[in-house]
Amino acid sequence: METTPEQEMFRDAVRSFCEREITREYVRECDSERRAPVELYEKLGETGWLGINIDEEYGGAGGGAVEVAILLEELGRVFLDLSFWVFRAVTWGGLMIGTFGTEEQKRTLLPKVASGELSVCFSLTEPEAGSDAASISLTATEDGDDFILNGQKVFTSGFKVSDLDVVATRTDSGGKKHHGITNFLVDTKAEGLEWQPIETLGHWPLGTAMLFFDDVRVPKANMLGRLHDGWRDLGVSLRYERLCLSAARTGAAKSALADALQYAQEREQFDQPIAGFQAVSHRLAEMQMMTEISEMLVYRYASRLDGGAATTRDAAILKLYACEAYKSVADMGLQVLGGYGYTMEYDLQRHYRESRLGVIGAGTSDIQRNIIAKTMGI
Repeated sequence: METTPEQEMFRDAVRSFCEREITREYVRECDSERRAPVELYEKLGETGWLGINIDEEYGGAGGGAVEVAILLEELGRVFLDLSFWVFRAVTWGGLMIGTFGTEEQKRTLLPKVASGELSVCFSLTEPEAGSDAASISLTATEDGDDFILNGQKVFTSGFKVSDLDVVATRTDSGGKKHHGITNFLVDTKAEGLEWQPIETLGHWPLGTAMLFFDDVRVPKANMLGRLHDGWRDLGVSLRYERLCLSAARTGAAKSALADALQYAQEREQFDQPIAGFQAVSHRLAEMQMMTEISEMLVYRYASRLDGGAATTRDAAILKLYACEAYKSVADMGLQVLGGYGYTMEYDLQRHYRESRLGVIGAGTSDIQRNIIAKTMGI
């Protein structure tokens, strides 16, 4: 698809912000120190971009999916974890609250999401509910003006920097497992809610966590969407999530490619730059092809979302290809650098570590293949 002049102006503005505010050294420090880029997130709040997809009446910019993709791709090019932090704001804040929240929730919360005052994360996965996401068992039991939550969640990424957590709960255990799911906005500092960090291979600045809910009281006013029918609401948000993650990882793949290409053009062996050797040049060409296909799929899907024509298969194809492509690009890029790629001195090692999550988290590649096959009548 062709972007509009206004959208390209927006891209230029985001890219200028990244060049001005985000240095390679800063990203490396956040990574090695497991430190969240709070300063950058606050600056993004000041620009208004955290509310890119929030209606103007609630303090946002009123942009569409294409603008969201542009923002996340450009941020992902320089700092993937920052892009992921923003993705949570636009998906679990702007989209989820903006689409399924009550008027009071939207009026109270969305301006704070747009300004960066409120950060939002999401809890779906449980120790016994991974790819079979609808089999969640964390209970929410009605008690007067509250619901009481008990159970566990795992892999709640970004929890340590979040103020609110969109928590998927089980409010009815009768009937099919997709029925009886209700979503709540939970204060991350609520009494009875404890968390533990989980050590992971990558994505260290924001991290991920295991949550323990022990009689956590949540006001009924914090119900997000429909009682017992939250799975349908989650479906909308999860398909949007796939756009966001794919856009961010496409930007990161472009960064990995640029680093590998620069190294190959500067590194000399046998009296010539290694980029001149067919084995290396073909690897770089393959990386170029993958990033371009990812980009095309991202903006095709974003355009279809904005036009109301996006399908579940579109989302699965995008998520599957973009995540597999980033993993392959990072792997091939590290190979181009050879022994230096295996050191912590170069950023390819971070791409290598972080790209591995893409084919696992937010729906594994095999789950995406299942979805695609099902739409083919298989």
